[in-house]
Amino acid sequence: MIDTHTHIYVEEFNQDLADVIERARSVGINKLYLPNINEETIADMLSVCDSYPDICFPMIGLHPTDLEDDYRKQLTIIKNLLDQDRLSGKNRFVAIGETGLDLYWDNTRLAEQIDAFTAQIEWGLEYNLPVIIHSRCAFYELCKVMDDYKNSGLRGVFHCFSGDTNEALRLLEYPNFMLGIGGTVTYKKSILPESLKSVPLNRIVLETDAPYLPPVPFRGKRNEPAYLIKVVECLSQVYSCSPEDIISATTANAETVFCR
Repeated sequence: MIDTHTHIYVEEFNQDLADVIERARSVGINKLYLPNINEETIADMLSVCDSYPDICFPMIGLHPTDLEDDYRKQLTIIKNLLDQDRLSGKNRFVAIGETGLDLYWDNTRLAEQIDAFTAQIEWGLEYNLPVIIHSRCAFYELCKVMDDYKNSGLRGVFHCFSGDTNEALRLLEYPNFMLGIGGTVTYKKSILPESLKSVPLNRIVLETDAPYLPPVPFRGKRNEPAYLIKVVECLSQVYSCSPEDIISATTANAETVFCR
């Protein structure tokens, strides 16, 4: 299995990261993709990847809710690190992200979010890297931006998809993008099982978003990569196939997107 989105470098994992990694391995996870948040989280993320280089792989980007007043300075700092990485030949960063749009807490800075999001999309195209997209309360605005790149070859993941059938079908219009499915699919009131009836198995990838959004029966607890198996079990019911089929398909899908 591949957990395509997990924040195991944050402080919630400071005390038992080695155990968390071991539990992930024990359930069959062989890759953990770590999304970045802002310029200040890069060092901690890379430290975890240095400690577990065979399983942990970093992304680089600026989250829409972490835009400061001088967000272009933030983007410059992050882009310089990306450029240095690529020019050195290290090629450590497996994706751009997470980036995107979020109008849940503040809808007054949409223009700035779109500016930052578009800049990071361009990074993805420049370096042929997938873009990991966060969207909350901004579906229309997101699609308006993405429509300009529909035929660009841009690829990536719509992280933490939890929308309805119409939203799923709309996102499937972007041919090189997967829907990231995590713990919310297991929730009793989730509409995802119904929405996914319209989504082919070759268009989804697995994610936890740990330490957030733990699946049933771990709600209320810290999420971690090992709990991905509960997402697999739920998806096997949704798609009427074996857990092994879910694992095989989603692993192939992730490898196609990340080219790793």
